[in-house]
Amino acid sequence: MGENMKTQLVSAIHLQEVELEEQPADVQQDTKNSNGPTYTVEEAVETIGFGRFHVLLFLIMGSTSIVEAMEIMLLAVVSPEIRCEWRLDDWQVALVSTMVFLGFMVCGVLSGYVADRYGRWKVVLGGFVWSAYFSLLTSFAPSYGWFIFLRSLVGCGVAGVSQGFVLKTEFIPAKYRAYLLPLATIFWMTGSMLIIILGMVVVPTLGWRWMIRISVTPSVILIFLFKFIPESARYNVSAGNIPAAVKTLQWIAKMNRASLPPGQLVEPTVNERGSWRILLSSSFRRTSLLLWYSWFVASFSYYGSVLSSSELLEKNLLCVTDADREHQVKHIHEDGLCYCIPFGNSDYQTLLISCLGEVALVPINICLLNVLGRRLSLTVLQLLAAVLFMMVNICTTMFGFTVLLFLLRSLVSMNFNVVYIYTAEVYPTVARSLGMGFCTSFSRIGGMIAPFIAQVLMSRSVILALSPFAVACVVCALGNFLLPIETKGRALLRISAADHGAEQQTVGDSLRSDVNTRETQIVKGSVVVNRGLALRTVEVSDR
Repeated sequence: MGENMKTQLVSAIHLQEVELEEQPADVQQDTKNSNGPTYTVEEAVETIGFGRFHVLLFLIMGSTSIVEAMEIMLLAVVSPEIRCEWRLDDWQVALVSTMVFLGFMVCGVLSGYVADRYGRWKVVLGGFVWSAYFSLLTSFAPSYGWFIFLRSLVGCGVAGVSQGFVLKTEFIPAKYRAYLLPLATIFWMTGSMLIIILGMVVVPTLGWRWMIRISVTPSVILIFLFKFIPESARYNVSAGNIPAAVKTLQWIAKMNRASLPPGQLVEPTVNERGSWRILLSSSFRRTSLLLWYSWFVASFSYYGSVLSSSELLEKNLLCVTDADREHQVKHIHEDGLCYCIPFGNSDYQTLLISCLGEVALVPINICLLNVLGRRLSLTVLQLLAAVLFMMVNICTTMFGFTVLLFLLRSLVSMNFNVVYIYTAEVYPTVARSLGMGFCTSFSRIGGMIAPFIAQVLMSRSVILALSPFAVACVVCALGNFLLPIETKGRALLRISAADHGAEQQTVGDSLRSDVNTRETQIVKGSVVVNRGLALRTVEVSDR
């Protein structure tokens, strides 16, 4: 009887070894690592908590918004100057912004795919270098054609820089995201104000070309500071690079004077990363479609407010329903008509005050996110923005216009901020950058259309130019009620819910099948098999 038991035991162990040899390497690794307590990246991030690393992360990655804001706001400041130098019509000035957003749209999806496949860090650093290089070349543009071509390449680089939001989000604990991410608006406001101040100080003396050259400085500085930011640990585990993820988490824990959870980091490798099929799967199809429109409206309304204010100030269209020829060409020189209508100091001051509106209501934004959640916050902000767009057409004083513009910029900025946060939270790690890339690409379609309404149609009718922005906000606000997922306080997903359910079902089926097989093979022994943890033990009674 004893010999028979030994034979059965040897056969069972041999069968187990054969099965292990047939398993992929990553599963075998999980088997080795599962002989004790384990933890995930999400658990590690929550255990480490908030500390000095997150302050460093907030300062450096938040500064990426300075670069992005300066490149985008530069369009509003430089428009009167290039109109004057190259004698441009309204549609040609609008085409400059459109080409920038075209480059952003084309490279938005590409940068998202590359970030999910090969890492967030590489894409953001490459975006810094690319945008700084071509922005510098823009200052040497010999003609209007070269100018719009080089600015479109700048837009392509900024698309890579925008992936920094994903990298930042993946390191922040869930309960701090609603506080830290809205505060990043401070950096966007700083970039906007820097380019306006540069325009006020440099353009009248050295010209717009030197303004662009000086504006490249923050990008160059950040290229050297970026070495202090590690690659996303969530990306590393999804790519199967567990040692790199552990090293990053240990470094963060050391900086925060905290410790990692007991045990080993165990998460299976995900082979399907950066696939558009995830975005259109049954779990995310409705969310993706609604988010694409939300991003379109966020960009359409934001840049509509920025360019509309610039156009209203430049052409003196305030309190004027239909602009005539005098408003389009304001100055007449001895050598004929001239398109030179430069900003005055009062115009720059109005733009500066409106930029302050982007951060003045950040406390309200934080309260909305924590009390109402993401979806309802979007609805409230978009409805209020629609009302403010229509109020800009009301005849008022310069002070009244400044107040309206201040409030409008606050609302559209908060809306953009919330949609950024919601997108980064709703998609799983395996498709988060791609999801963000698709969304930013759709947003740039709104950015491409906005100049032709805010800068071309505005000269014909103010109310006709403002109405599309208000209508788009109302439609989007109603569409938010159809969003199926609320991400307030929710952990970031590694894979989609459907994939997780399928994975758990497979584990359960495999477990039941293995247990039944082993019970048949061994009469007086028991085998406990758990494929999910790759843990197998054999208990044999000793006679």
